[in-house]
Parts: sequence; structure tokens; C-alpha cells
Amino acid sequence: MTNEVRLVGRVSRRPEERVLPSGDKVVSFRLSVPRPGGSARPGSDWVDCAVWSARLRRTVARWVVGEQVEVSGALRRRVFRSGAGVVPLVEIEVAEGRRAVSRADPA
Repeated sequence: MTNEVRLVGRVSRRPEERVLPSGDKVVSFRLSVPRPGGSARPGSDWVDCAVWSARLRRTVARWVVGEQVEVSGALRRRVFRSGAGVVPLVEIEVAEGRRAVSRADPA
């Protein structure tokens, strides 16, 4: 069995660092990923992403909305408490991330 995710898309919500009640820090952002051509429902999907490692948090914190990036990691389900009660969340726990360079971009 495996739980591996690799996505290439555009940052659609700016990275934001939060300090959790435990003292842990996490940077979260949203990624918009286009659906493949020929999809029954064209468009894009968005995926929430979380970054826990200090080094990668610093990298991701510099990303801007609209920038194309590539991330890999694992699908995670978390539950947290808020004023509205218990909130379930499915997100990508990012282990690696980088700015993506499209083939059309001069590099």
C-alpha cells in the first residue's frame, strides 16, 4: 500500500504560518490544479496543503498567489476544534515542494 501524492498547480491562497496550541508551526496554502483534458467536468480542483518541516516552511512562505509550483507528499485527514465545533479536513501533507518551470518558460 502507498499514500503518495504529486501535484503541479497554481498557488490560489497565499501561504500562511500558524502556531498551533501544541506549539507546533505549520504553513498552509491552497493549490489549484487543472483537471486533465477530456475530463467529463472541465475546470480545476483546489487542494489544501500543509507544510510542517522548518526548512520547507521557509521556502513555501515565499510563494505568491498565481505562482506555479510542484508539491509531493501524502494525503492526510485531520480533525480540529473551532468555535463551530469539530471540523474534519483532508489535505496534502507536503514533504517536498518547489517552484515549477513550465516548458514554455525560458529557463
